[in-house]
Amino acid sequence: MRDNLIVSGSPHIHKKASISRIMWTVVLSTIPAGIAGVIIFGWDALWIILVATIAAVSTEWAFESITRHKVTILDGSAVITGILLAYNLPPGVPLWLPAVGAVFSIIVGKAVFGGLGQNIFNPALVGRVFLMASWPKYMTTFPKPFNYDAVTSATPLAMLKEGKIPGHIPYLDLFLGNRGGCIGEVCILALLIGAAILLIKGYITWHIPLTYIFTTALLTYIFGAKQLFQGDWLFHILSGGLILGAFFMATDYVATPLTPKGQVIFGIGCGLITAVIRLWGGYPEGVSYAILMMNAATPFIDRYTRNRIYGT
Repeated sequence: MRDNLIVSGSPHIHKKASISRIMWTVVLSTIPAGIAGVIIFGWDALWIILVATIAAVSTEWAFESITRHKVTILDGSAVITGILLAYNLPPGVPLWLPAVGAVFSIIVGKAVFGGLGQNIFNPALVGRVFLMASWPKYMTTFPKPFNYDAVTSATPLAMLKEGKIPGHIPYLDLFLGNRGGCIGEVCILALLIGAAILLIKGYITWHIPLTYIFTTALLTYIFGAKQLFQGDWLFHILSGGLILGAFFMATDYVATPLTPKGQVIFGIGCGLITAVIRLWGGYPEGVSYAILMMNAATPFIDRYTRNRIYGT
């Protein structure tokens, strides 16, 4: 009788997906938002994306070469860091700004922890908050959409924070990107196309994005107006970087919990912090800070939501 039982070391379940394949698929999924950003804000947006991406890849290559580590620039992780950093920048910033931010993202947000797979924070967001703290004037100046000159415009969330209720901005304009904002966050339609690619491929799941968005919507609906349960929750979903953050940065494999239960807790935490900053904080947007704070909490979430070992 032939024995068909094959015993081997783990892992016992294999998939065709690899780090490189996943990263380059994520890069592909960000392209619609990049194209939309260039159409809405002009060629300046394209140069910012290119500079941030080239700087991120070059920094990773230089650091790994100097430290005599294996050069991993072809895995796509540095490319996606540069792209996401650029997407979190206003389209009118000087070109040295995305370069500096990309260098900081790769070295401080990734390399000092040991490289891909060991960083505890999303590198692109590390670069963004560094730039926000260092050059807030550049990071809070937004050109008007479809107006390729020096005319600036406040973002919808900034107007809301200043008490200027942006009721004249139709939801359709918010959805299609006809508003001030960062390069990659304004066109919700393009972001959802990219998110659909990742969901269909199975590279991300619904747990973090939907719980993040739902929690933010619920809290802004309850507390977002002078009277309870009258807040404009749809406005908060379509404004700012919530969709970009929920699908493309809060789902970072390395810096987020491993289990579905942990991911739900992570998403709820992100939504809670985002809503608190938007409604009661001094800054109109809270996505970057919310994700980074929950990145720091990920080890604790993993510890208390880990799967039970079979038989115990």
